[in-house]
Amino acid sequence: MERDEYTDRYVNPYTDFGFKKLFGTEMNKELLISFINSLLSDKEQIRDLTYLNTENLGISEADRKAVFDVYCETDSGEKILVEMQRGQQLFFKERSLYYASFPIQQQGKRGDWDYQLKAVYVIAILNFVFDHTHDGYFHHEVQLTDSKTREVFYDKLTFIYLEMPKFNKKEEELDSMFDKWLFVLRNLTRLMEKPATLQERVFTRFFEAAEIAKFTVEEYHHYETSLKVYRDWRNTIDFAVQKAAKEGEQKGMQIGMQKGIEKGIEKGMQEEKLNIARQMKANGIPTHTIAACTGLDTEEINRL
Repeated sequence: MERDEYTDRYVNPYTDFGFKKLFGTEMNKELLISFINSLLSDKEQIRDLTYLNTENLGISEADRKAVFDVYCETDSGEKILVEMQRGQQLFFKERSLYYASFPIQQQGKRGDWDYQLKAVYVIAILNFVFDHTHDGYFHHEVQLTDSKTREVFYDKLTFIYLEMPKFNKKEEELDSMFDKWLFVLRNLTRLMEKPATLQERVFTRFFEAAEIAKFTVEEYHHYETSLKVYRDWRNTIDFAVQKAAKEGEQKGMQIGMQKGIEKGIEKGMQEEKLNIARQMKANGIPTHTIAACTGLDTEEINRL
């Protein structure tokens, strides 16, 4: 495949390569810091961070392994996991909890230890909708709370879920760094140049890093492979959705036909009961006897 076959100018951030290229390399660390700070606007801002090993084992080698998209530690010791999830998986919330257990366990110390922990954040950028009840609510921040008082019980474990398909702000509506970051992540592959609204230096750096034409040959081939995986996965999901919809439509038609048949039979049986009741009534048979034989109520028989 030649480079000019790509119609997109910028890398797809929902591919494994694209996401790690933009946020998972030392060269682009300032992009990750800016993005995380936009999420933590009302909390202490990160000045620096260190990338940690994204492949983690449990307490023993026999424990299940976890591979994170981006795993880092801030200059003040907080641990942050950043995950890009292309599609909904079974138990994806449980997966978040499981992943959070690693940076918690890793803070354990041998010998005397008072169990004091640094904060842990799990940030999940979701390319799907999981909350269909609240259409306009896409920024979920989850902590342990008391179910009665609704007060935060423990503020050092935070799960942030961003439902990207729900973010539909236009360029002229962006009024915060958080809005701007979600806008570029949501629309990057549709853009042909950096929007005028994004004047901050960090976005100039972001678009430079995202430009496919500036990739090395090795980066280009890695991206090509990652994009193929993403497209194959997307096509598989789309096909499954269409198949389910078609099967649901066919099943609905079958159910409708069955209900129609049942309704017709029921109507025919009712007509037959009425005809029998008329004949019995004409022959002078008492109303209560007709009702017992046909199942019709007396009022209905009297109207005949």
